[in-house]
Amino acid sequence: MQLIMLGPPGAGKGTQAKLLSDRYNIPQVSTGDILRKAVAEGTKLGLEAKSHMDSGGLVPDRLVIDIIKDRLGHSDCAGGFILDGFPRTRAQAEGLHEQLKVLGKDINLVIDISVELDDLVTRLAGRRSCKECGEVYHLTYSAPSKDGVCDKCGGELYLRDDDREETIKRRFAVYKEQSAQLKGYYQALGAFFQISGNGAIDDIFEAIVKEIELISDN
Repeated sequence: MQLIMLGPPGAGKGTQAKLLSDRYNIPQVSTGDILRKAVAEGTKLGLEAKSHMDSGGLVPDRLVIDIIKDRLGHSDCAGGFILDGFPRTRAQAEGLHEQLKVLGKDINLVIDISVELDDLVTRLAGRRSCKECGEVYHLTYSAPSKDGVCDKCGGELYLRDDDREETIKRRFAVYKEQSAQLKGYYQALGAFFQISGNGAIDDIFEAIVKEIELISDN
């Protein structure tokens, strides 16, 4: 089973992808996680991507496609995968299609989680990340026991540049502009399911699972 999770930054697609990964025992492939790791390690790719991420822009298609091409070639993706945050442009979708043809695979379902800008600002601007282990907290929904300190490792918590309000608004605007053609591309293929990201996590998850099972039965 091959799934794609779409939605603006902070829509909850990563959370749902993790739940789906556990449910169907297929890996969650997050370009965001891969890029942040490269940035933290100071690799050539990471340094190139950082300037785009910090300004709220999208990382160039060629960089992301190369990352995905390499990741989908790993053995754990042989039985399927969940793409979290990729593709983000039509060019990326077309590049992915070509790579999947080589692998003899196709996308079973594209899940688009929609959330309004004001809700995204509330979600993301309240996030704090640990400098040491990467654990993520939220000042309203999942605050640490001690202000500014990670419960897991005692590391310092900080506000990531791409979680600042002004950056969130730029990221959302870029996403809206880039995603319009992308949605049309997948709707035309007939494997597109849109759901609101406002609501209980479990309710959203069960609605997605129901749609997946409908597709699987057909």
